[in-house]
Amino acid sequence: MTGLLIKDIPPELHRKLKEAAVRSHRSMTRQALVLLEQALSAPSPSAGLLPDPLKPATTLASGDVIAVIREIRDADQLNLLK
Repeated sequence: MTGLLIKDIPPELHRKLKEAAVRSHRSMTRQALVLLEQALSAPSPSAGLLPDPLKPATTLASGDVIAVIREIRDADQLNLLK
């Protein structure tokens, strides 16, 4: 099994981890592993609330893409003239 060394833990976080370990009758290492497992296996809080950033909300035709690019370019040129 691989190991993990965590350095420079803020004192308050260290205290909270130690207290949680005592309450759960675990070592601090075991408590940290349990918390990591829970955090990484839980669904993301924003899952389903936000669209996938890599997936467009709508599909654009190639002509639409060109129009959007021109619109942005023209707006930038107008801003330079101001």
